Amino acid sequence: MAVVFNSNQSVLDLQGKELGTSDWLTIEQERINQFADATGDHQWIHVDPVKAKDGPFGACIAHGYLTLALVNYFMPQVITLENMKMGVNYGCEKIRFPNTVKVGSRLRGRCELVKAEPAGEGVQATIRVTVEIEGQERPACVADTISRYFFN
Repeated sequence: MAVVFNSNQSVLDLQGKELGTSDWLTIEQERINQFADATGDHQWIHVDPVKAKDGPFGACIAHGYLTLALVNYFMPQVITLENMKMGVNYGCEKIRFPNTVKVGSRLRGRCELVKAEPAGEGVQATIRVTVEIEGQERPACVADTISRYFFN
């Protein structure tokens, strides 16, 4: 069940709390290929299954920035925003890619509200999203996302 943010106070009240996890998402080669087309990054470790099979990872791997981009897929499954005037992505901090994501891996996002503070008429939320790989101890990505929310 998603956490609901519907006011500045609702965000501030959850500072330091785990917000939850998203559903699992299987990373298919087609998604990786589409990301390669969108970014122009066609390195063989991402898009050549034959060559990648004999490479250092034993299979194609997802781009690190694809893994980071999936934060936008996972967060809305964990956080529901209601009574909004506007929300903006303000940035990210401390982005790391501690593990590779092989084709066929299942990922999910675990969200924690590490910091919340007033920002003008709104609130600024720093949400740590840990992109977990099913069956792996080390995550694929850890990113502290910064968002500003403005409620009615």
